Amino acid sequence: MRVGFIGLGNMGSAMAANLLKAGHEVTVYNRTPGKVQQLLNKGARSAAEVADACRGEVVITMLADDRAVESVVFGEKGGSSSGILGNLKKDAIHVSSSTISVTLSERLAAAHAASGQRFVAAPVFGRPEAAAEAKLFIAVAGAPDAAEACAPLFEAMGQRVFHFGDEPPIANLVKVSGNFLIASVIEALGEALALVGKAGVDQQQYVDFLTSTLFNAPVYKTYGGLIAGKKFEPAGFAAPLGLKDVRLALAAGDTLRVPLPLASLLRDRFLSLLARGGESRDWSAISQLAAEDAGQGTLRAGDPAGQRS
Repeated sequence: MRVGFIGLGNMGSAMAANLLKAGHEVTVYNRTPGKVQQLLNKGARSAAEVADACRGEVVITMLADDRAVESVVFGEKGGSSSGILGNLKKDAIHVSSSTISVTLSERLAAAHAASGQRFVAAPVFGRPEAAAEAKLFIAVAGAPDAAEACAPLFEAMGQRVFHFGDEPPIANLVKVSGNFLIASVIEALGEALALVGKAGVDQQQYVDFLTSTLFNAPVYKTYGGLIAGKKFEPAGFAAPLGLKDVRLALAAGDTLRVPLPLASLLRDRFLSLLARGGESRDWSAISQLAAEDAGQGTLRAGDPAGQRS
């Protein structure tokens, strides 16, 4: 398939590379041109602007937040002629793999329908290493014909696809709620490790025990290892993105009138981490706030890999 790919961060670069590996014709665009070269070496074509990535059957966006997606879709300062909406051909498909708000997903679905285009929400679960190995889990929602047309692309990027119906915003709600759950696991692990660590238990041994018995799941293995080893830099998923996703969960809760008290706690945890200079750390670094609360040291701005004093 002829595919445009917009957004070449840690996740997007790996996803685009797997599309190339599967034999798709991929045109890539990124605001920072330096990230494009590695994919050009693998056979990708370079887009000088967003419009150049919209010439094929599908354009995929993998961007940081609502603001970035809005800019790319609707054009800078609302100038649609420079965005996806003004350049994607009739019946072509925009696949949004970004973690965005339910509200923006609703807006995108309506805007593409009004322009005679198709929209599929396909946010992904997995860290950069999973993206590189094409082992992402993909939550898909959109018109069945559009979702089916994109099936070869999803197969190239992920290990399993889950369909959540015809309405794209539902996939975004699934993604936001899933990230809220991951953040909750990180917080719980941080508190448990602070508890046993203060008693002198070896934290890595404790994580090995947990993940070999009752908590034998990737989320516990991945984040338990990062927390026990204090491996927070370089970030696989940066702390500001964690704060963004928790806020998206809270916004969805407001709309649906669902209280999310744990999400409120997590929002404050992320704010505390960022206030201590944790912008460049992995979101799992919020776990160290529990150790600080337990009197096991103080996180300092600029400390490498979340070191404590």
